[in-house]
Amino acid sequence: MSYFAVAVGREGDEWEAAEVDLDAVADVEDAAEVMREAFPDADLTLLFVDADDEYLTVMRLDKGDDLRTFGSDAEYASQSRLGEALLGDLEPEDTEEIDTEDEESISARPTELDAEPVGEADLLGDLGVPGSTLLALCAKEGMMPSDVVAEVAKSLGFTEALEDATGA
Repeated sequence: MSYFAVAVGREGDEWEAAEVDLDAVADVEDAAEVMREAFPDADLTLLFVDADDEYLTVMRLDKGDDLRTFGSDAEYASQSRLGEALLGDLEPEDTEEIDTEDEESISARPTELDAEPVGEADLLGDLGVPGSTLLALCAKEGMMPSDVVAEVAKSLGFTEALEDATGA
């Protein structure tokens, strides 16, 4: 299974992004170390992993600690070594507790997902992308992981950094 991974770091109000290699990653701590190495002085580092244009993993590291992870589908953990390393220990997301009362997410309730999300869907909630929105983006017909990352980048304000890093 092939993957594409990009780390995004924020120091103050400035965002930077860089493609990263996860071939040597054996577990989430190894992934966190890759994030720390990519942006050692970042207040916030995000890692987005797109696997075969099918599965999305989002990891968040605050000030080099407090690692949180979301996976769009638990199946990724059983499909590859990297999927197992990133998502293998995560519990399914409890979509019943996601706030779906806001107008934006009413039409895309998490119960409509064809996948089994794992981890913490609300890991970007304090930044402006609530769990219900992330789940809705992952569930939207025709939306690929790279499209979800682009939407998150637009919401959080790092589109230019992402485009510079990926050449998109």
